[in-house]
Amino acid sequence: MEEKGFDYINVIPFVDIMLVLLTIVLTTSTFIATGIAVQLPKASQNSEETLKVRTIEIDRKGTIYFTGAPVTISALRETLKALDRNSPFLIRANRDLQLQAFVDVLDTVKNSGFQKVSLQTERK
Repeated sequence: MEEKGFDYINVIPFVDIMLVLLTIVLTTSTFIATGIAVQLPKASQNSEETLKVRTIEIDRKGTIYFTGAPVTISALRETLKALDRNSPFLIRANRDLQLQAFVDVLDTVKNSGFQKVSLQTERK
């Protein structure tokens, strides 16, 4: 008995698998892009820079995040020593946060010699 060879390859299962993988990638990238949940204070003008900025986020409990990883104020101070002083910073602080926690972070960044520091707000 002689076996007959394939005349064509069925690509439908391959396309199904690729669509499932694409769905998984798009779903997980949405979660990664959102970042830390912070309720921003309101301002009349929304100023967003297109430069690559380093982000410091402070949540409602006062936990400080530098580029997404939680840090203490002393660890933040040590991390900032190794960075270029011309790097722009964006501080995202929860509007219900105690003012002193925000001032401590801003003071740390300014005392480290950084001049390009912005506070992110929401438009009213």
